[in-house]
Amino acid sequence: MPPAMTDLLDMWAPHSPLAGHATDLVHVDFLLPTGIYIQLEVPREATIQHIKLLLWKQAQTYPLFPALGEMESHMFECVNQAAVHEELEDETRRLCDVRPFLPVLKLVTRNCGRAERLLDSKIGVLIGKGLHELDALQDQEVKDFRGKMLRISEERMQRYHTMTWSEWLQGCFSPQLETATATATYSQEEYLKITIHFDQSQDAASLRVPPSYTPNELMEQALRKWLTTHGPDEDSHQGPYVLRVSQRLEFLCGDHPLIQYKYIKECIQAKEPPHLTLVLTSTVKAMFEKEISAIGAVVSRKSSNPPVPLPPKRRAPTQVQTCVWDVSSQFKIILLKGSKVNAEETAKVQVRAGLFHGTELLCKPAVSSESSGRSEHAWSDGTLEFDIVASDLPRMTRLCFAVYAIMDKVKKQKSTKNTHSNKYQTIRKAGKVHYPIAWVNTMVFDYKGQLKTGDVVLHSWSSFPDELEEMLNPIGTIQTNPYTENATELHVHFLEYSQHPIVFPPFDKILEKAAEIAKANDCVPMGRGGKKFHIELKEIMERDPLSQLCENEKDLIWTLRHDCRENFPQSLPKLLLSVKWSKHEDMAQLQALLQIWPRLSPRDALELLDFNYPDQYVREYAVSCLRDMSDEELSQYLLQLVQVLRYEPYYDCALTRFLLDRGQGNRKIGHFLFWHLRSEIHMPAVSIQFALILEAYCRGSIPHIEVLKKQVEALSKLKSVNELIKLGTIKNARSKTKEAMLTREAMMTCLRQSGYSETLSDLNSPLNPSIQLSGINVERCRYMDSKMKPLWIVYHNKLLRGDSLGIIFKNGDDLRQDMLTLQILRLMDLLWKEANLDLRIVPYGCLATGDRAGLIEVVSSADTIANIQLTSSNVAAAAAFNKDALLNWLKEKNSGDALERAIEEFTLSCAGYCVATYVLGIGDRHSDNIMVRSTGQLFHIDFGHILGNFKSKFGIKRERVPFILTHDFIHVIQQGKTGNTEKFGSFRQYCEEAYLILRKNGNLFITLFALMLTAGLPELTSVKDIQYLKDSLALGKTDEDALKQFRQKFDEALRESWTTKVNWMAHNVVKDNRS
Repeated sequence: MPPAMTDLLDMWAPHSPLAGHATDLVHVDFLLPTGIYIQLEVPREATIQHIKLLLWKQAQTYPLFPALGEMESHMFECVNQAAVHEELEDETRRLCDVRPFLPVLKLVTRNCGRAERLLDSKIGVLIGKGLHELDALQDQEVKDFRGKMLRISEERMQRYHTMTWSEWLQGCFSPQLETATATATYSQEEYLKITIHFDQSQDAASLRVPPSYTPNELMEQALRKWLTTHGPDEDSHQGPYVLRVSQRLEFLCGDHPLIQYKYIKECIQAKEPPHLTLVLTSTVKAMFEKEISAIGAVVSRKSSNPPVPLPPKRRAPTQVQTCVWDVSSQFKIILLKGSKVNAEETAKVQVRAGLFHGTELLCKPAVSSESSGRSEHAWSDGTLEFDIVASDLPRMTRLCFAVYAIMDKVKKQKSTKNTHSNKYQTIRKAGKVHYPIAWVNTMVFDYKGQLKTGDVVLHSWSSFPDELEEMLNPIGTIQTNPYTENATELHVHFLEYSQHPIVFPPFDKILEKAAEIAKANDCVPMGRGGKKFHIELKEIMERDPLSQLCENEKDLIWTLRHDCRENFPQSLPKLLLSVKWSKHEDMAQLQALLQIWPRLSPRDALELLDFNYPDQYVREYAVSCLRDMSDEELSQYLLQLVQVLRYEPYYDCALTRFLLDRGQGNRKIGHFLFWHLRSEIHMPAVSIQFALILEAYCRGSIPHIEVLKKQVEALSKLKSVNELIKLGTIKNARSKTKEAMLTREAMMTCLRQSGYSETLSDLNSPLNPSIQLSGINVERCRYMDSKMKPLWIVYHNKLLRGDSLGIIFKNGDDLRQDMLTLQILRLMDLLWKEANLDLRIVPYGCLATGDRAGLIEVVSSADTIANIQLTSSNVAAAAAFNKDALLNWLKEKNSGDALERAIEEFTLSCAGYCVATYVLGIGDRHSDNIMVRSTGQLFHIDFGHILGNFKSKFGIKRERVPFILTHDFIHVIQQGKTGNTEKFGSFRQYCEEAYLILRKNGNLFITLFALMLTAGLPELTSVKDIQYLKDSLALGKTDEDALKQFRQKFDEALRESWTTKVNWMAHNVVKDNRS
């Protein structure tokens, strides 16, 4: 096997046989606009610019060369690995990084300004979707959105020129701050011991300062110490400074007490001295000026000319429009035909259509007649009439279709076709089976609020969720299937009820309607309930978000809506579920009430972004509440906020603008906004929407493009290395030892090659953009032995000499469920700390970066329970039963006071993870999925099974305990003393206190999981999955009853811990045999 082996079909990889005789050259075909064809051997690692020079030199010897004109007026085009045309405007890229699908480059003439084309090209490569694909869409909504975002982005970039370097620093690299409650526990009398480094110097100084010191006071003291030790003669450190966290690109801006900076607080909790670096402001100014020049290269400065105002919404002459409230006709559509319907010949095909507002069915679904045929279907009477007048249609009404087949039950069972249908079949009447074939949704009003008219072709989806409403899928996307070749087509005609366009009334008209109704009721305050009704209302409002409301309860809430506003403002979601959205008079009254509704806390407002609340003005109200969030709090919920973009039917909405505004205003938020969107760009239901938002983000954050581009390129290289290893291990499967040795050697050889080492060096970590990675420590890199061969990559920290960081790259595993679980663990940690309970949780970094690909942070100085046990025993089967192994390992790592601290860290973290794994129903808890740091912190990894989806074998559940609490854990908690009931009692108290804190925030956890329902996570597909949380938190019970339930689970975990030991023993034996 050669030193670096890869896929034989990958000509862009080193040492590929397809690359030609010389390993560094590749044959490329060039197509010129003059019709001339030239074949050249070019260096694989040459830049596009260099290749163009080689071509130009060769083209001089061919006919029609003078007709080509200037070299700079041309650029190359190719077909990339995604099988789409890519314009190679950025000529600094290397050919091996571009990786065309075939070695064919077409020379084309540039049509517009170089700078604009270059920016478009960079954005297209960065977001994973060429902007020419968006240009080609014949969709006015897309064009309008892009036009608006372009204007806003240009204005933002022009404002950059008016910023000071300190304002820029605050926005891009602002520090994370703790809340006042989180810092209250630290005694103001205790002094902080801080290590101060001097930028571009080996010198460091240790200072003791009070926690109330500000960064400026700390800098003054550090400089005084410098002058004391070095004297005033040395002027190398003269000039104003700023303070930076030594390990990362995070500056201590502002005038807050040191104890309020999150980094300082983390160091105190870890009992480590904070390391801060004094950086000259001239260095920071140079960074700022570099970004200004990057913007200036693309966006021309227009200080003298104000930005062009947005065009007026109504153009003169004003078009005559009809208000939908004036249309008294029943709403109906005509079903023209269905094409490419995948049904059996013997089946009858029907179409069902329903009008929904969120998950509420506005009226009875309409059903077509039956149709026979193979793939083409037409219905004798295609008119579908709904029991609702057009005037009562809410603005966000969606029309949902389901195409399904009706078969005789006996024939259905005999059939071998459509095997997927059994999962979704519904018996409608004796002897008949209905099974779904396809579904598709569309809005009744377009993005401008105009009622749709005319013929529409809807390309349907064939994959169904677990739960269907009347065989319809209202929570599904309103985008049609972009893969039109095989998709079932529904041809639908929307009727015209007037000669003029019919529009939904503007907001002022809605409020006028509400005022009319109030006047007609003589302005009598509505629904002032007595004490009995108030008690009943209070009971309803205290229920969790999963609780269903019956019709009587909805009527009561609506009647007492003014009481709700005064006494239960956080009950707004329940009021919204009680509105009769199919009556426009009720809708108008709700909108008027919303104008005087108290502002909700951001945490309470999150629920209003759920699919159940589609109204545009409700969602705008929710977003206005989110504006109160700090950047830190917004980061905590960003994952959900990106997912609920799926619920937005139109591209231009309040949530999209809010996320863009906050992301472009704070580099860290922008970083994670980019990756949460970019990681799902391959999903057809959101591909266009997410591409549009990504384009808008990039145009409003031009300096960030190069930073993100470097990360995207590095991840592409890591994917190539991973595929190299997978291929190598398949080829050498017979000899495991030889395979491991040769494949690791191949991996290291590959990482050392310039094409890889350069791309993988000097980038910001995707896991944490504040951390700068300088280069790879190749000797310490390896791949892991699991199925997908994850890469274990060790980096040097660019900002702190001697510091290294580990990153695991996974290709082939969906990390989104791990990412969600770790986010919830981070939130639990925050809630506990807010209640002055620090359980030393380790929510390590995890980020999905693409289709079944992502990164995981390596926690330093940690090992798995399995390795700790196996190291202590010669026999794998006995290792799991050695209760002293863990305590002995901690004794090896710590001594004296450090050991006592380590045991306390273990006790606290074990309590935190016992409660967290129980509440979240985390399964597959074997000894390789639980780790311990040398400092004593226990933590869990690998969250492939959550919400009670425990593993089973032969139909028997392998995990029979609510959470992991083994006797060796208790042995550590009791400090190795069997009768140490005091320590165990404290541990139990920590668990109970932690559980009750989570219960108080039960609604928040339910909301966050509900907002992720359409993300496509394997174990979070329906409301039934979230029911597990409601049960584990005992929502609906009193604290006493809930605590009683938890204590029973705690005792059960202790009593049945022997079953865990048996599972761990089996795991250790299997692991030992593999090795």
